[in-house]
Amino acid sequence: QLQLVESGGGLVHTGDSLRLSCAASGRIFSYSVMGWFRQAPGKEREFVGATNWNGSSTGYADPVKGRFTISRDNAKNTVYLQMNSLRPEDTAIYYCAARLWGGLEYRFDQYEYWGQGTQVTVSS
Repeated sequence: QLQLVESGGGLVHTGDSLRLSCAASGRIFSYSVMGWFRQAPGKEREFVGATNWNGSSTGYADPVKGRFTISRDNAKNTVYLQMNSLRPEDTAIYYCAARLWGGLEYRFDQYEYWGQGTQVTVSS
């Protein structure tokens, strides 16, 4: 079992930075692919990025490439999403998710565990 808790969301302005954290309970975190997703009002949940078990491989959705960075600290059972140059269109609830088997994955239905989400609002 794995429990995930996101934190770090808030209200920021265009161009600002924000770092989200996702704290996990459970030893299997160290072996899990960790993904970040987001969902804006009235829109479907979309892939943001993912990292493999040790952070050596990452993948990002095109809208966030070059602005967002995923990292993880397995000693702290935590994965991070550093978001720079934020835009109003980044406004959404951000979720972290864990995938126990397989490689990096952009499809949300391939992740078994989810956090409750944290709201990020970017004002223009």
